Amino acid sequence: MKDYLHKLDFEVRDHECDLQGIVNNSIYLNYLEHARHKCLNALGLDFAALTAQGVYLIVTRAEVDYKTPLRPNDHFVVCSNLERVSRLRFAFVQDIYRMPDEVVCINARITGSSMNSSGRPMVPREVEILLATHAKPTPEAQT
Repeated sequence: MKDYLHKLDFEVRDHECDLQGIVNNSIYLNYLEHARHKCLNALGLDFAALTAQGVYLIVTRAEVDYKTPLRPNDHFVVCSNLERVSRLRFAFVQDIYRMPDEVVCINARITGSSMNSSGRPMVPREVEILLATHAKPTPEAQT
């Protein structure tokens, strides 16, 4: 595994699997979302507090490459990095590895932004500081 800003351990629960005995594709989005919230929290950003202030972090695009399925009782880790895409957009680059063999199950890029309660795009100071401190710039952010 490469270096990541944040890692979060999970275990597959039976009810997350479909009739084929593998994790349903939509469940992976739940894993990724929970890991993003925990990552932001670990970096000092309180997602719930931002929402209470009328600042909404939103997903604008989700790209997921499914590589290897997870099955009941598999242990896995969701690894997250943060990138600055543009002045108003950022992305979580997230990978899921089955443990302990570190087989790649998912490669994902979740692009997001933030907006105020009237729906206007904006980047609050807390998010700006987090991005300046922890996000890697992408090629499109440098143009």
